[in-house]
Amino acid sequence: MKKILLVCMGNICRSPMAEGILRDLAKARGLFITTDSAGTINSHVGEAPDHRAVACMVRHGSDISDLRARQVKPKDFHEFDLLLAMDRDNLEGLLRIVPEAELIPKAKLMMDYVPTYPMREVPDPYFGGDEGFEAVHKMVTAACTNLLNKLEADAR
Repeated sequence: MKKILLVCMGNICRSPMAEGILRDLAKARGLFITTDSAGTINSHVGEAPDHRAVACMVRHGSDISDLRARQVKPKDFHEFDLLLAMDRDNLEGLLRIVPEAELIPKAKLMMDYVPTYPMREVPDPYFGGDEGFEAVHKMVTAACTNLLNKLEADAR
């Protein structure tokens, strides 16, 4: 079983969407993985995902209303096999708290799993409208699909 942590800034938009997408895709494939999400800042700790993120996920048949924001911790590098940041700023945030140098390879960009995608970072939809959340959903679904393909291939 793999344990995967999805990371954005506040843990109310991109990373809870990514967690919901990843857990739903894994469940549909019969894969047993553990997912969680966290933010690199603590300003939304304990909050539910943004209502626009929840609505976008509902439109795509997924419910993330059970998730609550938390801040990423150094111990997450020990507890998770993979920590996927939505953008370079959050990847740098992860690397600032890595407790041991040998754990650095666990931190990657989410879009590393879709190297052909024109955008290398998942944009923060917080200050925009529904179209931003839809764009995030599309990007993250592509990355999660490829990640699961890789996990399945590695397991063979």
